[in-house]
Order: sequence, then structure tokens, then C-alpha cells
Amino acid sequence: MTIERRTPLSRSRRPTIKDVAEAAGVSRSTVSRALTGRGYAASDVRERVLRAAAELGYVPDVMARTLKQQVSRSVGVLVSDLRNPFYAELAAGASREARERGYTLVLADTSLSAEAESEAAEALVALRVAGVIVTPNSSAVSTYLASHHIPVVEVDRQFAAGSTDGVVVGNRVGARTATAHLVGLGHRRIALFIDETDWTTGYERYQGYLEALSAADIKVDPDLVVSSGWDVADSRRRAVDMLRGPDRPTAVFAANNVLAEGVWRAIGELGLRVPADISLVAFDDAPWMSMVSPTVTAVAQDTFNLGATAVRRLDERIEMPEADSVTTVLNVRLVARESSAAPPAL
Repeated sequence: MTIERRTPLSRSRRPTIKDVAEAAGVSRSTVSRALTGRGYAASDVRERVLRAAAELGYVPDVMARTLKQQVSRSVGVLVSDLRNPFYAELAAGASREARERGYTLVLADTSLSAEAESEAAEALVALRVAGVIVTPNSSAVSTYLASHHIPVVEVDRQFAAGSTDGVVVGNRVGARTATAHLVGLGHRRIALFIDETDWTTGYERYQGYLEALSAADIKVDPDLVVSSGWDVADSRRRAVDMLRGPDRPTAVFAANNVLAEGVWRAIGELGLRVPADISLVAFDDAPWMSMVSPTVTAVAQDTFNLGATAVRRLDERIEMPEADSVTTVLNVRLVARESSAAPPAL
């Protein structure tokens, strides 16, 4: 008769693969095959190993496995501002797709800071992630990651098109459609609130706005193109300055959901009515736009799918690192609601 003496694990020590092997009565290599699914392990043995691992609370050392195999199942996601529902939804889509494909997601918020973006990229290199999805502030992050042979997918905007994969939406088409919607209602003085025109998102939305005005033979008034900063407070302040004057526009196209919120707050602060006094259309259909009264007309993009598509593209790049770079453009659609109507009669 054989008597096994087992010493209880110390609460301060995390269980190891050796502990699981001893508890299940098998070798460490058998435990590895049973837990990873790579290699043969009889079904009853696999069940015994899984039960022992669960009872012990064993969690595989992913870093050790990565160092041994030189293969990581982690992907990094760098987004600009998780307080913005757009980036939160994008990250959620990336997270679910990553999980379904067997990846662990490492998420970082760069807060639109070049320094924070650089630090996060360096941390992901140190973690040996398999690839990175980024909403970049410049080309620097993609260039840096590529120099370390880490696959990159730029999402929402592109700085390295042609050398790096990208997943974006039809920004120019969406902006043109939104502006043409206002033109079709009879508006001639349409203000554009935009954060910047250097990034592909801002540049293409600006171009779409110009194209819609040109198609309607409306001359662009530079005073109606407002560079309104990066947050709600800046947008609200600029909107108050514009809308309190006697020659205010009859409609505003806000090029993203943050700027739209600032304009919305300014309109309320000034005692103006939407759409009786001024119409409002936004790019990005944020949740609040369908909850306020009147509801806000918006260009909707499938942000969850944007994140998920980026993970699928990254997975393909990891599998085929030498393939040509690809930019995927997702469709957008105008959701007409109550905030857009014919301009007030003069």
C-alpha cells in the first residue's frame, strides 16, 4: 500500500505546473498538453488535470510560456480617450473579438498625449505582444512598433497608410451626406465645428463638407469653419461666441460627438431652440443623441465593429506578416432625427 504525503500549499505561494502534476498524478509534460490542447492527452487524464488545476487555483504563467515559445497570445490596444464613448465602444469590440480568437487584450488610454502613447508602446514591446491596434496621434507609434517587428493596425485614422494596415470609416462620404442633408432642407449658412484637419478623420470630414457646399453652389465662408478644440468645454465656448451674434448660421455640422455636445450645451445656454432657431447634425451617433429632446440627427458608424474588424485584420497580419498592407473602409449612414429641419423664415 502506497501512502502519499502532500504538504498543503502556502497561501503566499502561487501554484505551479509541478503542483498540478503531483495532484493529478501525471508528468508536467502531460499537464502542459492537457491544459494547452497541444499534443495528445487521454480524455480521462485531461479531465483529471483540469480538475486538479481548478482545485489548486492554478493560472498558467503566460510570460514564461511566451519566453519559451517566442509566441505571444496578447495584443495591445492603444486608444485616445476612454472617457469618450466612441473609444470605449471601439475597445469593447476589439476585446470581444480578441477573446473569441484566443488573445488576451492589453488596453491603454493615451489621453491624446504623445508621451503617454510612446510609454505605452514601449511597455507593449517589453510585454512581447503579438500585435498592436492603435488610434494614433502621429506616425511615430506605428514606426516605433514596426521597428520592433510588431504588427500594427491603425484604426479610426491613418498616418502610415501604405506601410501599415488600417481600419477606418467613410469619413468623407459621411460628412458630405450630413452637409447635403442640411442643404436639402434649405440651409445656406452651415457652420462646421471640427477639431483638426491634419489627421485623416478631420481632413476627410472637412473635404466632405466642402464638396457638399460646392455641389450646391454655396460659397464657403471661412468664418463658419470653427477649429473648436478637443473637448466639450472648448466647443461650447466657441459655439457661444458664434451663435450669440446677429449673423449666426442656421445650421451646425459638428464633426464628432464631443464637439456636438459642446454645441448642444451652447444652444441651450443661449436660450435658442433646436431646430426652430438652429439645426444640428453630428458625426458619431453617441448614445446621448437618441436620449435628449429633440433627438439629434447624426452620421452613425458601427464603432463596435470598427474595433472587432481591427482585431481580425491584426490576426490576419500576424498569420501573414509579408502580405501587402490593407486599408479597410467601413460604411456609415445618416440617421435623420428631430434636430434638423428647414431654416427659420427671415
